[in-house]
Amino acid sequence: MIYAYCIVFFFQLLSLAGGSESGIFGGRDAKPHSRPYMASLQVNGSHKCGGILIRKDFVLTAAHCIDPSTIVVLGAHDISKEEKSQQSIGVAKYHPHPDYNGKFDNDIMLLELEKNATLNRYVKVIGLPKKDGKIPANTNCAVAGWGITGVSEPASTVLREATEKIQSSFKCKNIWKKNFNSSHMLCTKFNKKNGGVCQGDSGGPLICNTKPQGLTEYTLESDCTDPRYPHVFTKVHVFLPWIKEVMKGLGNVA
Repeated sequence: MIYAYCIVFFFQLLSLAGGSESGIFGGRDAKPHSRPYMASLQVNGSHKCGGILIRKDFVLTAAHCIDPSTIVVLGAHDISKEEKSQQSIGVAKYHPHPDYNGKFDNDIMLLELEKNATLNRYVKVIGLPKKDGKIPANTNCAVAGWGITGVSEPASTVLREATEKIQSSFKCKNIWKKNFNSSHMLCTKFNKKNGGVCQGDSGGPLICNTKPQGLTEYTLESDCTDPRYPHVFTKVHVFLPWIKEVMKGLGNVA
């Protein structure tokens, strides 16, 4: 049986990918500012989760990343430095999905920024996928984030990226059992050489064919590098109607 973890309580095996130790294991350093839509969600100056800028005043991330002290840092490559390209913006309103259950279902959230981001060569929005978009198994997709480069390895302060392949929902369900819901989740297969997401990459994107098809949700807590356990992501296209409602000012406000 696979055990789960919610924001407060840790159990045995399964971990939402957020945490103080964060990052892509393996993989490679991203070309500086090659992913200008990436956001670093920081609390007390430390990276906590990832996110993506989808409008100049909204960042999309995972609901389990909610923290009332969040500062959104845009335009960053090396988060240990005060780069001239960086913009630090507070959060005016938190919009977790109204059906988020505190664990894995509907794990998606919009952050309404206190002011508009200044769009330039370092900070850009990323377009959302089509409503009915389906990604075939074995499609190569990119993941990106800041942090550790492997289990018990030191954190990387620069943005790193890796490639993972879409896994069939049947195999994901067979492994993750009740924790996996194919209606609003998708998962990936990976290997240790190419790397992938780990704790702290929550809310960061799974980019397939230039669009963010998923948001990093959970991995195996004890070893995010274990290829027997697929990485799981929230399907973005399923939530497009809700995203549009919130950005029109019609969604629930937290």
